[in-house]
Amino acid sequence: MTLTVAGAETDPGCLRAALDRLLAERPFLSSVRYSATRVELRYWDEARDVDDAAAMALRLWPEHRSSAGLPPWSVVGVEVVDRATVEHRVDQQAQRRRRGAGGPPVRRARALDLIGDIAPW
Repeated sequence: MTLTVAGAETDPGCLRAALDRLLAERPFLSSVRYSATRVELRYWDEARDVDDAAAMALRLWPEHRSSAGLPPWSVVGVEVVDRATVEHRVDQQAQRRRRGAGGPPVRRARALDLIGDIAPW
């Protein structure tokens, strides 16, 4: 799952603190990228189907807005892909890096290696 939210500019330090609180409340988030006007949340969801996964994603930000102190932003994007597609993308990215660097193969990141990764864009 990738959920993107956006809105009016907010202080990056305050946003980072809110994202840390969100991660404490929902530790399943694998990675978070943020700027003063946008946040992208990535996580694996084992929902029954795409409809359920998308519905849960659309509720994530609003449900934690008060408790985590998140800005009043709106969902601007939701991407739902299956595990095979995610693995294919990771493999393609690693192949591009190997071709560009000319070095040894890049170790593929395991999902658990990425849990809780919060970084600015």
